[in-house]
Amino acid sequence: MQHERFLLPLLIGAGIYPMSTMAQTRTDYPTRPVRIIVPQAAGSGVDLTARVVAQKLTDAWGQQFVVDNRPGANGIIGLEAGAKAKPDGYTLSLGVPSSLTMNPYVYKSIPYDTLRDFVPITQTATNTFGLVINPSLPVRNVRELVALAKSRPGELGFGSFGIGNQTHLGGELFSSQIGIRMLHVPYKGETPAVVDLLSGQIALIFTPMQGVVPHIKAGKLKLLATCGVERAAAFPDVPSMTEAGYKTVVITGWTGLLAPTGTSRDIVDKLQKEIAARLLVPETKESMSKQGAEPVASTPDQFAAFIRSEMAKWSAVIKVAGLEASQ
Repeated sequence: MQHERFLLPLLIGAGIYPMSTMAQTRTDYPTRPVRIIVPQAAGSGVDLTARVVAQKLTDAWGQQFVVDNRPGANGIIGLEAGAKAKPDGYTLSLGVPSSLTMNPYVYKSIPYDTLRDFVPITQTATNTFGLVINPSLPVRNVRELVALAKSRPGELGFGSFGIGNQTHLGGELFSSQIGIRMLHVPYKGETPAVVDLLSGQIALIFTPMQGVVPHIKAGKLKLLATCGVERAAAFPDVPSMTEAGYKTVVITGWTGLLAPTGTSRDIVDKLQKEIAARLLVPETKESMSKQGAEPVASTPDQFAAFIRSEMAKWSAVIKVAGLEASQ
């Protein structure tokens, strides 16, 4: 990894910016539409969160914040575009665990550096992850699923949104901690994976809840457990993995807003303060909670520290799963 060679991220994390960057401050920002690049397809859980943020900022400033979906290559396509954008505050990126904190360890080479090429603005949300199955699978709880997997080693197919994605590593974490073998079936994003889960082509998936809540409510999919330490507020009748007896299988999704390195700290702070003011109101929190997400409005420095901690966590999982620099 080359992250440690770069001084600028450390200055950013400490709240220290070069004078040349400070000179770029625009107190009247924004004066034209702002693009938010989302490295996943429209309709995905991440996309839904991005659109909430975009609408809140549009309402606040009267300038359009437009979501630009750039799915593919486990988020690499979208984040490359965000990293290479002009650092003027008019192109932002929505980061997720897979693209920001996992790709640097899964791939031998990617066209961006998480710590060098982005300025963290704020973590926008945490997303409840769930173990979701097709209802045709003859299990009623996690223990019965584990027993079935042990009786059919390597046969149960679990889907993911791509190799090295958090949905993939969630399945690997589950398998390694419990001592089972399942068949990994990677897809090019959330939509095709959920479609095949609905049709029974795969048996289960570890997934953020926003994109599957309607199918669960309709009885087309079944939520066996959520993947936090405690029960999720949005699913009070469903046990957590910890409650089910698997306390080491904790998976939490999240999203966060970033700008290209070189973006004025004044713009970054203005964005963070407005997002915090808009997201942390009761009606927004209630609306997001129903979809399995909770709004977050951390400071740029807090978000920078969080990203580093997530990189340390998932690099260890990737090493155990044997995926390190495999692509």
